[in-house]
Amino acid sequence: MKILSIGNSFSADAHAYLHTLAGERGINLETVNLAIGGCSLQTHWDNIVNNNANYLLSINGGEWANNLVTIEEIIKGERFDAVTLQQVSHFSGLWETYQPYLNELISYVRKYQPSADIYFHKTWAYEIDSSHSEFYLYDHSQQKMYSQICKASDLASLSTGLSLIPAGDVIQAMRECLSKFDYKNGGESLCLDGFHMSHTYGRYAVALTWLAHFSGKQVEPLPFKELDAQIIEKICEIVNEIVFKK
Repeated sequence: MKILSIGNSFSADAHAYLHTLAGERGINLETVNLAIGGCSLQTHWDNIVNNNANYLLSINGGEWANNLVTIEEIIKGERFDAVTLQQVSHFSGLWETYQPYLNELISYVRKYQPSADIYFHKTWAYEIDSSHSEFYLYDHSQQKMYSQICKASDLASLSTGLSLIPAGDVIQAMRECLSKFDYKNGGESLCLDGFHMSHTYGRYAVALTWLAHFSGKQVEPLPFKELDAQIIEKICEIVNEIVFKK
């Protein structure tokens, strides 16, 4: 399977370990990430209309290519099995920022990748003490941001028919169910800087969520980097419960 993401730094978080984790489980999964940091659905559409070469390209979670590219040259250049879209993090809980750009992007992808399935990446809320300049949009409340992301993502799915990749649900469940990540009571933050995923458990959990979603298989706990085996097992349980809930 080959996946293309038209995204930003949050899709980069999702892709970082995805190819590696799939390979460790005997799953052939290639990933291509087109990203601009802080890029919204509207900006993606504007870049398509104007054919702007503003995108960094990363393959299989590797280093970014030196040359900037357009969406057109990538989406016309090869066949993809799946394409993912997402809203920029600070607008992720504001449904009024999604349209008409989401529909325009979906139509564009279907024109050039008619056999690909399209998915929407449901991202995560910021850390409770995040210094992100746009956190005020949610009254600096992680719970409010998560609640609004859920509402906006559900509307995106219902109005377009796109399946959701529930990364944000997994991250919030880890925060609420695992004492290790109970940040407000001294636990470890799943964020690197208050909004991007940490390079340990944060990126690992998001990648596992994508892997379970795209493979259609429950993820089993395998050793990874220096992560604690018991925590890995608990993360797998949360991912499987959320991705495969009926």
